[in-house]
Order: sequence, then C-alpha cells, then structure tokens
Amino acid sequence: MAKKNKEPLPQQPEESAASIAIPSIPDSSLPLTASYTYHSPTPTTPGPYILGVDEAGRGPVLGPLVYGVAYCPVTYQEQLEGLGFAGELEDIDGAGALVAYGTLCSDPENLAWSVRVLSPKAISGGMLRRPPTNLNRQSEEATVLLIREVLKQGIELSEVYVDALGPTTAYQAYLSSLFPDINFTVTAKADQKFKIVGAASVAAKVTRDAWIEGWVFEERQSQPAEGPSQPSTQSLWGEQFGSGYPSDPKTQAWIKTSLDPTFGFPSFVRFSWTTVKVVLEKDAHAVQWTDEGQESLVTAFHTATRLDKDRCAVTKDLYIKSVGML
Repeated sequence: MAKKNKEPLPQQPEESAASIAIPSIPDSSLPLTASYTYHSPTPTTPGPYILGVDEAGRGPVLGPLVYGVAYCPVTYQEQLEGLGFAGELEDIDGAGALVAYGTLCSDPENLAWSVRVLSPKAISGGMLRRPPTNLNRQSEEATVLLIREVLKQGIELSEVYVDALGPTTAYQAYLSSLFPDINFTVTAKADQKFKIVGAASVAAKVTRDAWIEGWVFEERQSQPAEGPSQPSTQSLWGEQFGSGYPSDPKTQAWIKTSLDPTFGFPSFVRFSWTTVKVVLEKDAHAVQWTDEGQESLVTAFHTATRLDKDRCAVTKDLYIKSVGML
C-alpha cells in the first residue's frame, strides 16, 4: 500500500530523525507491523528522468531494511551536482543526514523520492519460509517495485543507477530484461559516483533512522497493565541496542538480555540472522514437535531434491505439478 503525505516540516539539524515529522513514517506512535511503500509528491518538470537506488539497514540484525529511490529530470543534473549528495552516509551523524534530507525535499518540482520499508517480521518470514526468499531476492523485489511505481506515476525514466547487490553484471542484465527501455548501471559505491544515488541513500537512511530511534514495540501493545508483580516491558526490552549490527557490543548485549526463553524476541529482531539463531539454540527452551501419525510438518515443507528440486514434499504428496512438468 503506497502512502502520500504532506510536505515535510522545515528540517531542523539539531534534532533526531525521530523528533521531527518524517513523511515516510505514517504514524510514529504505532509499531511497524508490515512492509509498506511511501512516495513523495510527484515532480511536475517534463522528463526524461534519471533515478538512483540505494538501501539502508541491510546488515543489521535489528529493525527494518529500507530501500530508497530518488529521481530528477535529466536537465536537472547540473543543479543536482551542487546539492551535495555523495559519500558514505554511515559516516554522517543524525544531524548531517537531516540536513541532507532537508535538501532532498527542497525542490519538489524537480526532485522526488520514494522508499520501500521492509519490516523485520517480513524479512525473517521470507528467509525462514520453505523454500526461502533470501535477502538478495527480497532486495531485488523492493527495487523492482519502486521502479514500477515511479513509472506508474507517469515519470519517464531513461537512466537508472543502482548501488551494487552481489554480482553486478547478472543483476544489471536482470533489471534490463524487466525494463528494456531503461539504461541501467549497477556498480559498487554508486552513492559516491552518482549524486542521484546519494540522494536515494539519504531517503533510505533518514527513514530507517526515524523508525529505529522512535521504535514502538508491537508486543507492548498487548501487555497486561504493569503492577507490583508485573515486570516493566521497558526494562525487558531496553533502548540501548547500539547500531543494530551483529558486531556491535551494545547490540550483542541487548540481544542477550532481551531474550524470553519461551517466546524468543520481539518483532524488532530479525530471527533469520545467525546471531539470533545461536542465542535461541543456546539459551531458549527447546521445542518438541508432536507427530500424531502424519508426516512431520517440518519434514513436509523441506525442499525436495533431484527432479523435485525447489519443490517442497507437500506438493508431491498432493500431486501438484508445475505447468512446465505436464
């Protein structure tokens, strides 16, 4: 579901992303329970347009993964060069990112942006399903969706620049096959080579930062009223979780102290990450699946081999075949 909001409030660099109105956050008082798409107002300058693609939050074990695109007319590239979108945003503090975000929103007739926010729950669900949808595939789907929705707004795209996702040649060929009228460039460090990709990086980073800094735990919505015998959910899931990267000591400490041995972690955590799997295996209660005479559900959905490769066992049991096998 795509959402359109009013123009953002004037940027205030001394504040954090969670403390000002970021239009790509639908309601900062509600938890993130599902993935969604946001589009800034459609620019009115005639095309063709160039578009850049970048992401924020691919590596962390906590929080959403956000894909961003930014686009402007080909004739606007000279002005774009003077706006300062370039470099590693990971090295820019929150105030610096908000300054860049203010610039991103400063010329809506020429410069627009969109984001696709993948919730931690959706990421884990995709990676843990059978057969799995790995993170590369989920990233590709987010990129393709954003490009398609920009085209649906009537924007004519001539050039698209994408920050590298695995093997660049294969990914570039894949995107070109889907959009044959667009010239694609997929390369490493694209945010440092192309200002429009740097702008997309700003959109993704500011959106993710706002979600992380103002995170509302979904599980707290259904907690019973706290009392003398009821532990505080605030103390159960503290807010000192660091950067969210598995190598961050603060993140590691938060993961260890936030585990419920029966229910695991809140939906803020990506359960499909090895870091989390190791903690669950070591410190959570073991689960025994009861088989009441039927084939184990776990086994039924394991991926088959040989001629049935990539088809789970349950499809074989139900005599389901693909059209290509008939």
